[in-house]
Amino acid sequence: MTDSTIRRVTSADVAKLAGVSRATVSYVLNDTPHQTISAATRGRVIDAATSLGYAPSAAARALRTGRSDVVLCLLPDWPIGPEVGTLLGNLSTELARSGMTFVAHPGSQADRPIADLWKAITPAAVLAFTDFSPAEIDAMRAAGVALVVGLLGRSTSPRRELEVPQQRVGRLQAEHLVAAGHTTIGYAYPDDDRVRIFAEPRLEGTRLACAARGVAEPSVRVVPLDAEAAAPAVRAWHDEGVTAVCAYNDDVAMAVLAGMRRLDLHAPADLAVIGVDDIPAARLAVPALTTVTTDQAAVAAHLATTVLAAINGRPVPPSELAGIVQVVQRESA
Repeated sequence: MTDSTIRRVTSADVAKLAGVSRATVSYVLNDTPHQTISAATRGRVIDAATSLGYAPSAAARALRTGRSDVVLCLLPDWPIGPEVGTLLGNLSTELARSGMTFVAHPGSQADRPIADLWKAITPAAVLAFTDFSPAEIDAMRAAGVALVVGLLGRSTSPRRELEVPQQRVGRLQAEHLVAAGHTTIGYAYPDDDRVRIFAEPRLEGTRLACAARGVAEPSVRVVPLDAEAAAPAVRAWHDEGVTAVCAYNDDVAMAVLAGMRRLDLHAPADLAVIGVDDIPAARLAVPALTTVTTDQAAVAAHLATTVLAAINGRPVPPSELAGIVQVVQRESA
């Protein structure tokens, strides 16, 4: 049999094998209430569907119930590192527990217009980490598609669910350094524009923490992921009298450490360094990297709860996300 002759198994095939009507197949497989179907008939239908490998059509299910079970996650053109990958996996698991199908689409609006994506999939909700025009928001609402914005949004967008935890990351970094006696702090900003939606709230959190504790605003310098290119930023901080650096993430923090080695400087004696994410390599850095970790399972549970509330038109239950972010103390700071 060639690929051209393969066809999708339908409910009619299940009905024929089980010796029942298509309506009975629908009632059984959708667990329709108030139907008097015997246990024997129900068993035949389930056995027939299993043996044929029958999978109900998502489009047909949406027509029947009036709602899709798909949650479309729109990701910007991000580098998909360990933290983002963990978050997406946890989101898929959380939503599956409520019978929802999680679909993630990475890429920018330049690759394909957002309207093309959600209209093609007809999701119950869009979880986005990107921005929308007022017209796009209105179109989704008019189509009955719930919208949840993760980080970035205009004033017309829904609230940004993860902005506060990202600011909390930067706050914790600065608070940890100030508590250790540092009063002149630097901030190692990434040279990748794709991660600005994380970097900006983290930097803002660092600035707020410094202001609250009466120390100078952090000295911000871009640090590439290259030892030679990172060294000038390290040298400038050292000349300015900076004694500690908050890095955007662990990769940037390790670039700072590499730049320090080029200048024969040592952490934490010459410059304390704190990262974000607690990636596996952070424990193997020399010295081992002090960092800030986020409970991605708790983040995913919060986002899933928010998405389900939006789909069902319910208010979002209160959730305290500040506690999901913690400092992991090691040798570098």
